[in-house]
Amino acid sequence: MTINEAQDEVIEEFADLTDWMDKYQMLIDLGNDLSELDEKYKNDSNLIDGCQSRVWLQCDYVDGQLIFTADSDALITKGIIALLIQVLSGHTPQEILDADLYFIDKIGLRQHLSPTRSNGLLSMVKQIKNYAIAYKAKEDNA
Repeated sequence: MTINEAQDEVIEEFADLTDWMDKYQMLIDLGNDLSELDEKYKNDSNLIDGCQSRVWLQCDYVDGQLIFTADSDALITKGIIALLIQVLSGHTPQEILDADLYFIDKIGLRQHLSPTRSNGLLSMVKQIKNYAIAYKAKEDNA
């Protein structure tokens, strides 16, 4: 599945929900469904700067693709990182760098988050892109 196909799937999942309380509940459910992050990855080097709550993001390079796992100590934030993983994990660094993450605005996420959560979302996206930049550079130098 391409990144855009994954984004369209997320948009479709959220389209049926008209009430934002239902959308928040969906985010919480997505966070609860997130695979458990191994405790060894809950360290300062995996902590995302710029998030009000604590968010750990682990990135592994497997067969040319970036595989993300994450956790957070806040339910909605955990759901947000779960959404980003759903869309971006399992793609090449270049695909991630080229991605236009339009689903964030299409589902109304950015405008329904508090300013601190919105900044956290931007920090999560930035960290994912930073991993993609770093692994792309390794590929180019290999």
